[in-house]
Amino acid sequence: MRRALQIDDETGTTHWREALKRETRTVLPAFKILKKDEKVPPGYKYIELLTIFDIKMDLTRKARICARGDQTDTPTSVTYASVVTRESIRIGFVLASLNDLEVLTADVAGAYLNAPCAEKVYTILGEEFGNYAGRKAIIILALYGLKPAGYSWRTFCARILREELHPVPS
Repeated sequence: MRRALQIDDETGTTHWREALKRETRTVLPAFKILKKDEKVPPGYKYIELLTIFDIKMDLTRKARICARGDQTDTPTSVTYASVVTRESIRIGFVLASLNDLEVLTADVAGAYLNAPCAEKVYTILGEEFGNYAGRKAIIILALYGLKPAGYSWRTFCARILREELHPVPS
């Protein structure tokens, strides 16, 4: 992180600072920030956070704050989340074209952060979190990098879609 901010200083730009600020705002809801004197509940494991920086094709900068899932044990439950194949997508486009259907797409920003975290983990927030720097925080949403995050998101998304398609009568 320091090197990215140093590049901003050297070039007189704020590209990386802005990317980091956007990402921090995006992931902040994933944490239950503890009070300064509050202890982490028993059974929670400490893991570090990692920030990954990238330059997109349109030259915008992207920062992604991830959990160090390599610091956790492999869960005993299922963590595999299937993904659609490229061929299935192509077949879908062909079928849509043949039937004059409109294709709609969506990008769920911070997708995993909509699902609950399946692990008992906490971290200490870094300087990118401003006033919260140095504070302990329990990770309550499926932060990128956690081993079951993909499975948590897939399960959460499937449940929501099922409820929308087949609502339970009240």
